[in-house]
Amino acid sequence: MSYRLGINLGFAINRYIEPEVWTKIVAKDLGLKYVQFAADLLNPFLPEAYVKDQIRRIKAAVKEHGIVIESLFSSAYTRVNHLMHPDAEARKIWLEWFKRFLDTGAEFGAKNAGAHFGIMTFDTYDNPDKHKFILDEGVKGWQNLSFYAKEKGYECLTFEPMSVPREMANTIEETRDLMDRVNAHCGVPLRVCLDVGHAPHPSQRDPYPWIEQLAAVSPVIHLQQTVLNKSNHAPFTAEQNKTGIITAEKVMAAVKKAGCTDTLFALEISHREHWDTDFRIVEDLKASTDYWRPFIQD
Repeated sequence: MSYRLGINLGFAINRYIEPEVWTKIVAKDLGLKYVQFAADLLNPFLPEAYVKDQIRRIKAAVKEHGIVIESLFSSAYTRVNHLMHPDAEARKIWLEWFKRFLDTGAEFGAKNAGAHFGIMTFDTYDNPDKHKFILDEGVKGWQNLSFYAKEKGYECLTFEPMSVPREMANTIEETRDLMDRVNAHCGVPLRVCLDVGHAPHPSQRDPYPWIEQLAAVSPVIHLQQTVLNKSNHAPFTAEQNKTGIITAEKVMAAVKKAGCTDTLFALEISHREHWDTDFRIVEDLKASTDYWRPFIQD
């Protein structure tokens, strides 16, 4: 059994973007070893020379602090239509973006990489023919990426269940269906990046059945504190835990019931730009790490 506690680096975007800074926070302040790298920290479409220099700095910083970049994921600024964009040329551009993203992760030795599956526009979603076509295009795009990922040494790709039907994987059943469609012809398998606070469909708002049914196919599980009917991405502070529905005991019980024996539990906590919270980000992340550490030792 291998449960690892780590953090998604979304917290660092625009705040702690310097590799030498975020690695120190992760290793020294939080006492963590594993990270899920966020695309917004290094967009692969930036000029090649700059990307190479940033990769050099990141590799040096993670080596200095003993950090493992186990996973990669898209982030706030890349929450776009990408492989399900209505324009064919845009889909090609985003396919190339993902391949460059995989190139970046391969430099770090990442085991998996992912994003949301894709997003339909309302015009696409509401038109049955367009809906079917763009869904098929999304499946083909992920299959294409899966073979490229295999060449680059990845173990799998991942996608995250999202909030509304247009953004895909809105139910447990749809999540499994999307995975099955892609894996019918793949290089490396498509798996799930489960989020304990994502239980989007009105009939499936309880997050724990999601964990029980999908944790076994989730090499990464995002941890956040939240309340029913929302995805707050709040920290695990004493204050938030009073009203939050996520408890470490229940999550770990559900994970074990699912038969999941190997996963990265990545804190995915977001602080809005507000005077009351901007100066306590690291403090809140430390409290969250301390909350989970008794349950996940590595």
